[in-house]
Amino acid sequence: MTGLLVTAAALWGAAAGTLLPRAAYRFSVPSGEGWRDTCPGGHPVVGWVGRARCGECGGALPAEDSGAVVVPEQGTRGAYGPSTPLLALVTALLCAALAAATGPRPEVAVWLLLAPAGVLLAVVDFRVQRLPDMLTLPLAAAALVLLGLVTLLPEHAGDWLTALLAALALGGGFLVLFLINPGGMGFGDVKLALGLGAVLGWYGWPTVMLGTFAAFLLGALYGGALVVARRAGRKTAIPFGPFLIAGAYAGLLIGAYTA
Repeated sequence: MTGLLVTAAALWGAAAGTLLPRAAYRFSVPSGEGWRDTCPGGHPVVGWVGRARCGECGGALPAEDSGAVVVPEQGTRGAYGPSTPLLALVTALLCAALAAATGPRPEVAVWLLLAPAGVLLAVVDFRVQRLPDMLTLPLAAAALVLLGLVTLLPEHAGDWLTALLAALALGGGFLVLFLINPGGMGFGDVKLALGLGAVLGWYGWPTVMLGTFAAFLLGALYGGALVVARRAGRKTAIPFGPFLIAGAYAGLLIGAYTA
C-alpha cells in the first residue's frame, strides 16, 4: 500500500513539476514590476502553466539570470526559464518523501497538493528575491481550509486548532523580526510564514520549532558558505524563502513520520 502511494505521489510530483517553469519565469521579476508577458525574444507568453518554450523563436534563447540553483534549458529550440526536468525531479522526490513519511493518512493529499507551490515559491525567491502575494497568501488560506476538511475524515493525525494558532504565531514572530530589521527579512517571508506555520502546526508545536530552527540553520549555513567563498559580504541580502520552505519540509517530514 505504501509503495503504491509513494509511486503515485512521485508520478504526481513529476507531472506537477513539468507545469511550473512557465509560472516561475513569469513570476521572476523584481519587486514592483509587472509579471513577465513575453519571452526573452519578445514574443507573447500565454498562460501560466507548462514548459517555458517559445515556438516562434528560431533557436535556443539567450540565458536569463537564473540564480545559483535553477538554470535555463540549453540546446532546446526556443527554450527559456528554469529547467523542466530539474523542477519535475525535485517535485517528484519531495512528493515521494512526503508520501513515505505520512503514509495513507488523509492529510497526505494536502501535502501533495501544496508541494508544487512550495517548489515554485523557492525557485522564484532564489531567482529574484521575491515571494509574490499571489502565491503566499493563497498558500496559507489553502493550507488551513484543506486541513480543516481533513479533520472531518477518520485516521488523521493532526490538530487544526494548533495549525491555526501556529500560523498566527509564526506569522506574528516573523512580523516582529521584519519590523526590527527590515533589511534582514522581507515582508514576503512574513506572509509565507503564515502558510508554513499552518502546515507545521498540524503536527504540533515541536514540529513548528523544528521546522523554524531548520530554516534558520540552513539559511545561516548558506550565507556563511557565500562569505567563505567571497561571493557575498556579511551584510549581503540572501533569499530566505527557499530555506524557510526547506526547513518547513524537513520539520514536516519528521513530524509526519513520528505522528
